[in-house]
Amino acid sequence: MISFSRSVFQRFRDCLSSVSWHHKTSTSTTNSHNVNHHSPTPITPAELHSEFAHHHPSTARINNGSFGSCPASVIAAQHQWQLRYLQQPDNFVLNNLQPSILRTRSVIKDLVNADHLDEISIVDNATTAAATVLQHIAWSFHESRFNKGDAALILRHSYGAVKKSLRAYFTRAGGHVIEVNIPFPLKSETEIITQFQQALQNCKSNGTKIRLAVIDHITSMPSILIPVKELVKLCREQGVDRIFIDAAHAIGSAEVDVKDIGADFYTSNLHKWFFCPPSVAFLYCKKADNKSLPLHHPVVSHEYGNGLALESGWVGTRDYSAQLVVPSALEFVNRFEGGMDGIRKRNHEKVVEMGEMLVKSWGTNFGAPPEMCTSMAMVGLPEGLGIGSELDAFKFRKHLRDRFSVEVHIYYRAPEGESSEIDLITGYARISHQVYNKIEDYCRFRDAVNELVNRGFTCKDLSN
Repeated sequence: MISFSRSVFQRFRDCLSSVSWHHKTSTSTTNSHNVNHHSPTPITPAELHSEFAHHHPSTARINNGSFGSCPASVIAAQHQWQLRYLQQPDNFVLNNLQPSILRTRSVIKDLVNADHLDEISIVDNATTAAATVLQHIAWSFHESRFNKGDAALILRHSYGAVKKSLRAYFTRAGGHVIEVNIPFPLKSETEIITQFQQALQNCKSNGTKIRLAVIDHITSMPSILIPVKELVKLCREQGVDRIFIDAAHAIGSAEVDVKDIGADFYTSNLHKWFFCPPSVAFLYCKKADNKSLPLHHPVVSHEYGNGLALESGWVGTRDYSAQLVVPSALEFVNRFEGGMDGIRKRNHEKVVEMGEMLVKSWGTNFGAPPEMCTSMAMVGLPEGLGIGSELDAFKFRKHLRDRFSVEVHIYYRAPEGESSEIDLITGYARISHQVYNKIEDYCRFRDAVNELVNRGFTCKDLSN
């Protein structure tokens, strides 16, 4: 590991200040989600095919939501960054790395409409961002700003790793976690708002102080677009101390305006829907009274105490290349009509269209109305498949991959009643649409399910 002196890191900060000034004076300020300072060449169908030719040719890949996709041009850019480091590591780390991370932060600042560059930090993924925020919250207990028994609110369908992070940081520090029961399937966002409002009211009635609300922008499984702005407003009205938006799937899949949303913290991955390689994410930390909150990266290194953005920019010797190709990913995005907003709109329209084809063929239903879908949609599977547990869902997903070369996420929904046909559906597929998908991908999935149903297949036929 390179030995760093304080004078070396002072050079880092001097360089950052210089690049920051250059950025401000050489580019126009914009709040557009299609940040673009030149006119890129529109992508052709042949070029689009070439960009994703590295995908497995025989797989119907309709699960972009899990791990994303990276085009060949961005992979090439990443490789160039890796080579630059390997050719002369000392020079790269001491003179090139931090200005390059700053450029990434500048791109993201404009994309999400943040006020200040130092509100944006680059981290590995949303899980790291959650650990950063929750570590900060835990210290509030240790430093007696929060009290034993104070609560955190989280949605029932929040990501499992974030729930475990709450247990590791918040519960161990003395806090109490309350899950807001969100129904599924959903008819409208009003159901979410009502349940959340009721949970806040219950806490107020019994004297429980809510210190933190963790709200998904888009839940992972089942996939639902959450009315975050409305829930943040409710939290502010009830005096919730801190609000953290876990938006792992959001950037590139939903409209993101951090000032309009109004939360204290907001994180999103860029390797899911923004065409970056794994893994890279940003963490937005809203300034309070023009001051940054004292958050620290969970991995402590030489920049500890110099602000989260700088701490996150150096966590020891590692491959930082995924963090440096964000400008290249934006160039790729801007080759499409309408840039990121255009891609997002077309993906939404296509995933709803493909979902409608599937539910019509199978006689099922969506898990949420189209306006609560993003580039992903929950589609009910035929009851006859016999998906009766999370293990069944996992085995069925594997069977689709191994037998039919269909990659799609399967969700098990425990039955909550038998009052309607919808209540009998226990299996849902989360389908995704990205720019590389074709209708044939969804037709293969449709035909595979129909074949299985027609020959009387159930998940009981699958071995453990």
